[in-house]
Amino acid sequence: MKYTYEELAQMIDHSLLHPTLTDRELEEGCRLAARYRVASVCIKPYFAQRAAELLAGTGVRVGCVIGFPHGNSLTEVKRHETALACRDGAVEIDMVINLGKALGGDWEYVERDIAAVCAEAHAHGAKVKVIFENDYLTQGGAGLGADEFKRKLCQLSERAGADWVKTSTGYGFVKGADGAYRYAGATEHDLALMRASCSPKVQVKAAGGVRDLDGLIKVRDLGGTRCGATATAAMLDEYRRREAAETAGPAPAATAGKLGGGGY
Repeated sequence: MKYTYEELAQMIDHSLLHPTLTDRELEEGCRLAARYRVASVCIKPYFAQRAAELLAGTGVRVGCVIGFPHGNSLTEVKRHETALACRDGAVEIDMVINLGKALGGDWEYVERDIAAVCAEAHAHGAKVKVIFENDYLTQGGAGLGADEFKRKLCQLSERAGADWVKTSTGYGFVKGADGAYRYAGATEHDLALMRASCSPKVQVKAAGGVRDLDGLIKVRDLGGTRCGATATAAMLDEYRRREAAETAGPAPAATAGKLGGGGY
């Protein structure tokens, strides 16, 4: 196998963010994360304390979303939400930028917003992932083309203290002219672009559309260090199947990984 089980499992932030998940389902998700030894769970703010209790001693970190999923809360609300999440045991914070402010070109506001969350999180020893929601940025904004716009967000996030830049929330559905909602999530193009637009001290996280082992491997190949996923068990069970087949004899050729085409 190209990577070890541990290398791939430690890329996964097991996503427990769907609005319909019950407390029982969130608890089951935390236990699954511990069983598969992933990097973290990405949890709703109200459940951070319970997640920290369930995952104590497992090595699985607690991550919490802030300003999720649209990023429109006041900066002070985001800062306070971050403080409460850290108090409750979160050691990683996934915050959403203010997209309207970014698309309108108010870069000073966007940078201050990110910096406030980063300062609060870092004061508590937590790290921050800054979410761009790239599905909303395909036409660029503020006089910039799409790629230039994303590069600027990467550079701005790094200045503000981000530990990761992240492609998506997993819930950024875009309404088409036909009235249907579509979502791409992480794409190979965006991951490569974001990796090239930050210094090595800032990591890159993929979210949305990575639903199988080949997609996870492709994220790593492109320089991503984390991947938000709901298909954690399916991906890592497939790893074990391939590992066993490789031990037993020649493995069948794997299909090429491709990102995009689904939610978180």
